[in-house]
Amino acid sequence: MRRLARDVLLMAGATGASRLLGLARMAAIASRFGASAAYDAFLIAFFVPNLLRSLLAEGALSTAFVPVYTSLAVGDGASLPGEARLREDANAFCSNLLTILLFLFPITVIAGVLLAPFYVPFLASGFTTEKMALAITLTRIIFPFLALIGFAAVFMGILNAHHRFFAASIAPIWFNVGMLVGALAIAPLFPEQPIVGLALGVLIGGAGQLASQLPALRSVGFRFRFRLLPLHPSIADLGRRIAPAVLALAAAQVNLLVDNKLASHLPDGGISALQYAMRLFQLPLGVFAVSIATALLPRLSAAHARGESWRISKNLEDGFAATALFLLPAMVGFLLIGDDVIRLLFEHGSFGAAATARTGAALSAYVLGLLPYGLVYVQSRACYALRLTVVPLVASTCAVGVNVALDLALVGPMQEAGLALATAIAGAVNAALLFVFLRGSFRRFRNVAAHLLRIGLGCGLLAILIWGVRQLLGTPPAWLAVAVPMLVGCAFYGVFIRFTRLRELVGGRRESSDPDDGPADEST
Repeated sequence: MRRLARDVLLMAGATGASRLLGLARMAAIASRFGASAAYDAFLIAFFVPNLLRSLLAEGALSTAFVPVYTSLAVGDGASLPGEARLREDANAFCSNLLTILLFLFPITVIAGVLLAPFYVPFLASGFTTEKMALAITLTRIIFPFLALIGFAAVFMGILNAHHRFFAASIAPIWFNVGMLVGALAIAPLFPEQPIVGLALGVLIGGAGQLASQLPALRSVGFRFRFRLLPLHPSIADLGRRIAPAVLALAAAQVNLLVDNKLASHLPDGGISALQYAMRLFQLPLGVFAVSIATALLPRLSAAHARGESWRISKNLEDGFAATALFLLPAMVGFLLIGDDVIRLLFEHGSFGAAATARTGAALSAYVLGLLPYGLVYVQSRACYALRLTVVPLVASTCAVGVNVALDLALVGPMQEAGLALATAIAGAVNAALLFVFLRGSFRRFRNVAAHLLRIGLGCGLLAILIWGVRQLLGTPPAWLAVAVPMLVGCAFYGVFIRFTRLRELVGGRRESSDPDDGPADEST
């Protein structure tokens, strides 16, 4: 557990730095564009390349890539007896994949640019003619981002498979830098449509995220060699894994597509309010849940390759409990001081009090799904490592049905908040279904349940404390309304973890090397 905690905390630190810079990026965007028609158009323009990035790059490709690459690196001890041969075979597989992508991504980008006038109107059917024309123009500018981030995702997968988590986690910082440059430096160069500068910033950020990983990639011994044919035998295995992963992610993306389509019929700024709330919602998910799931994936893949079912169970249980440890207090914080956070970060420039109210309502609904979505990250990665690739597809498809039905029922009476609440409930359905499929992998779930009870008690006390502190503060400046409850809450929760067995989840327990040892080696 200690080595897992080290990797998670290392990634969480790097990802946290990136996400904090991402908040600065969102603050700059909020100040310049607010919750406006132009930013609505940008978000629709970014949707399709970002969707394909999730399907073809950082989502399905990266998730399917790590188990295949790890199995090559582990080897079977017979066909590839030496470390040098293992590295050579793994490099050959990666080179073959990258060569294929050199042909696939440009074709996809050209198609996305040429077909923009046909699919953008479907995505935002409520847009005016002028707003639609802007969205199509921005889509054509942004679409090459897909190719940049696609190659970056493969590089990230190689680094994660080698447990070089920090280098891969720090790379998204450059995407945020590019977006900041676009919002602050390039946008003023386009006085008629400043939002074009933000679109160009997307390309700058994607290029930075790609280039920043090259030094670390060389340090792990990867060398690219152009190789199209013959296909490496593991390419077929990768394809078999990618297909259900793509379908599962596509099903999940239907949620966002429906949200945007319905929000396009709301008053200007509806899509923007959802996006600002979603960014805050994704902050703890990106820092903690993604870090935990990313650290678990190569471990679960290696354990599966070696037939160590006991280690699979142990890592999955640790990941399950650690996810709750970090995400439940984040949910409490957002529910109690979420509006203060929005005022502090966004309410300046073009972002007014009305936008704060719309964003706050959506955020309060989104965060109800914080823990469920965190568990979806962990459990879906476990399914891919165990080659249960159809399971996430079934679970996400059922969740999509729930989400769409609730979207249609709630958007009228609750507007943006109804769309966000539908997303949260769908996440809970997804997590529950995945747990049903994976419950046999939890050998000692009573240990996890005990941890969850302690975490629940700690978060209940945390909620009372934060609420009391916030009431005592009255109506202070936004920074004080956020800083004081956050500092008091973090101090209390840290002490609570330290003096309960929850400290095991942050490194108080060594990873066992024997299936019979279990968690016996504990520090005092």
